[in-house]
Amino acid sequence: MVKVFYVEDEPFLGQIVKESLESRDFVVTMVDNGAAAVPAFIACQPHICILDVMLPVKDGFTIAQEIRTQNPTVPIIFVTAKNQTDDVLRGFHSGGNDYLRKPFSLEELIVRIQNLLKLSAHQPAKSLDTVQIGRYSFLPLLYELRLGESSRKLSHRESTLLQFLNSSRNTTVQRKDILLKLWGDDSFFNSRTLDVYITKLRDYLKEDPTVSIITIKGIGYQFTVA
Repeated sequence: MVKVFYVEDEPFLGQIVKESLESRDFVVTMVDNGAAAVPAFIACQPHICILDVMLPVKDGFTIAQEIRTQNPTVPIIFVTAKNQTDDVLRGFHSGGNDYLRKPFSLEELIVRIQNLLKLSAHQPAKSLDTVQIGRYSFLPLLYELRLGESSRKLSHRESTLLQFLNSSRNTTVQRKDILLKLWGDDSFFNSRTLDVYITKLRDYLKEDPTVSIITIKGIGYQFTVA
């Protein structure tokens, strides 16, 4: 059975979601405050996490960062009442894989859970092996990009995107394929978010002119390493 870790401080909403997931054979561990979140996560070792953003004591972003130190790969869905792009991007930088805005339907939540579990199941097993990208050394499991003596920590989304691009090195990858693989849908908002991450990766890789992310207008990107 799929184990779900759910952090929600609204008792009525939390109980509805918990009971709805359990009626569909999910095993749900729920806590209602940020202080109890990480110990409960460690105890239950879930397959997926659902984190409300606005929580007492400790917010969902902070919880996600702490969860990532325990488990770099468990999928995380943020639930938020906020609409600002900066907040959503902060969620991705904290290690989130997806987000839902309140109010949301249980059907949409379940679809997103199933989608992330499916993506997780089809990803190759990660190891501490170093991937060489030009002069850079990329350590996917550690979310780290190294150049000489310097190193940069990547967010979960940045690391996943770099892995995806590198797996199709020197070939053209369609935007839609990236969006469906990493975000689960190719909405306009996610497309604009992808642009932000591409810009960030270009900046991170700019010290080696043999590495580039080329925009193929109207199609996608080509990740080239000379």
